[in-house]
Amino acid sequence: MSKHYRMNITLPRAVSEELESISKELGSKKSHIITQALELYFDELDLEIAERRLKEFENGETDTISADEVWKDLGID
Repeated sequence: MSKHYRMNITLPRAVSEELESISKELGSKKSHIITQALELYFDELDLEIAERRLKEFENGETDTISADEVWKDLGID
């Protein structure tokens, strides 16, 4: 089972009110709704990061490492 960590956060009033409304409507804990929302948002950020890295690669702003080098560094050769 995953550990849970208690956090204190400050939200804008409108966000807090919407969270409260959704929580009541769905009968879900606010922490569960926030967790789901953050997981979805993190997926969006992962995509943004991947697109940024691809653009850097296409613009020659980053180097690549061959699979052979990676395997050798990991001792898998």
